Amino acid sequence: MPKANGPFRPTDWTTVNWQKNYRMVRNLRQRIFRATQEKNWNTVHSLQKLMLRCKSNRLDSVRRVTQVNAGKNTAGVDKIVIKTPEARGNLVDYLASFHPWRAKPAKRVYIPKSGGNLRPLGIPTITDRCLQAMVKNALEPSWESRFEASSYGFRPGRGCHDAIANIYTLANPKNLKKWVVDADIKGCFDNIDHEFLLKTIGPVPGRELIKQWLKAGYVDKQVFYETEAGTPQGGVISPLLANMALHGMDSFLSKEIIKKGRNIHDTRAMVRYADDFVVFCESKEDAEQAKKNLTRWLDKRGLSLSNEKTRIVHLTEGFDFLGFNIRHYKDARTKTGHKLLIKPSKKSEQKIRDRLRDEWITLQGSNVGAVTKKLNPIIRGWANYFRSGVSSAIFSKLDSWMFHREKRYANRAHPTKPGYWKKKKYWGRLNPSRKDNWVFGDKNTGIVLQKFAWFPIERHVMVKGESSPDDPRLTEYWAKRNAEKRKDLAPSLQKVAQNQKCVCPVCRESLFNGEELHTHHVIPKSQGGKDTYTNLKLVHLYCHQQVTKHDPLV
Repeated sequence: MPKANGPFRPTDWTTVNWQKNYRMVRNLRQRIFRATQEKNWNTVHSLQKLMLRCKSNRLDSVRRVTQVNAGKNTAGVDKIVIKTPEARGNLVDYLASFHPWRAKPAKRVYIPKSGGNLRPLGIPTITDRCLQAMVKNALEPSWESRFEASSYGFRPGRGCHDAIANIYTLANPKNLKKWVVDADIKGCFDNIDHEFLLKTIGPVPGRELIKQWLKAGYVDKQVFYETEAGTPQGGVISPLLANMALHGMDSFLSKEIIKKGRNIHDTRAMVRYADDFVVFCESKEDAEQAKKNLTRWLDKRGLSLSNEKTRIVHLTEGFDFLGFNIRHYKDARTKTGHKLLIKPSKKSEQKIRDRLRDEWITLQGSNVGAVTKKLNPIIRGWANYFRSGVSSAIFSKLDSWMFHREKRYANRAHPTKPGYWKKKKYWGRLNPSRKDNWVFGDKNTGIVLQKFAWFPIERHVMVKGESSPDDPRLTEYWAKRNAEKRKDLAPSLQKVAQNQKCVCPVCRESLFNGEELHTHHVIPKSQGGKDTYTNLKLVHLYCHQQVTKHDPLV
């Protein structure tokens, strides 16, 4: 690839300045966001073209696809996986070359669903995924400035807890909207109409690439199938395309009124997370009418509601959403006679029991250290997710259930030993901050098995209105919100994160951008470094690899 200003220099992945690259991508995203708000479409298109040509965008996309995303080790139909720094550098250079692009079909794989069925996924090739990530960086900021505040799924800075916090406000017993359309779109990703989607996207840079990805087809058991509708689940850009197709649902249902930074409607209100959504109405008749209106609105997009999963319920019956159960319970002590409780659903509780049971069975014969290392992240992740609800009672039930699993583990490991011997070996007051004599762990190393009850209930603060991380005016707001995520870390690491203001000292990005975190010793242990707060830094996994290979962190 000859350059006009000098000879071609291949990209050295191990020496990339990630701080500079992330800053350039962030600045471009913010400029696209601001230009869209000002409706300066010529500037928007120019900046989007610049984003597609930007080397920083290529580097960011390759890093996310080949190192960060969950499918980094899954190959497409070309059976290619990128695992070495040299291969990543070559891929960055390859994406910069000019050649007529032809998207390859996706590889069809199936994953189990909660109901026992299989969910089809389409896995594009690594190169197509990187290109999708580049196009997503170009288009997403513009759409972020237009998306509705009631949409929370697959959007930067928003998540499940924001949706639940909004539902908490809408489902308040004092409100009049007590009838709920608990809806689910049938095969949303598989049935989106291509023509409607391309018309919605409009004449933007990267449109022809998107069209190729939509029409590329898929390969299932070495047989090629064409795709007449839908966008493949498993593609990097697919969630954004789905949000584009469903944009405008809230404004269609009712006229929006903004009050105190939250969305409040005159007769209806909606909360949507990707293709799952709920609509709050004041009467059952209005809920049925809203369902009919949604059916017509979705039909234009090639979509329909799932008859099995869509139902109209009163809040006294309750409904499940994003793993939580939302329901009004009778309470004579309140003025309304009812009390709203949002707690883990029975399905979520049974799912974590089944998962932990399978892990206990798999860990038979392993030592206590291996057991705690495997189970603690599962317990911490589940408890952190559900700690924003009314979960104390369920946490206690799960701890009691875990205690019986611990006893079965000890009995199986030492069938001939008496009970007092097993108690002395495996249980004790091993957590100094807890007055609990029945903490399971390894007394030699001090490693203990976490308990669900150790995670205090903390309410989630909902994101304000239509706020977006791409808005340059809200930099401080998002920095504070990201800093709150340190509470999800282990207690020993929360202070380390707080000392460095929840910023990675290598790339200067938020520690909580989705990448795995590692603990770095400023002075290595081999040189006498200690596990003290002044000698520890939290860094992203791949920033840590770069640091340990080159210059030490200061």
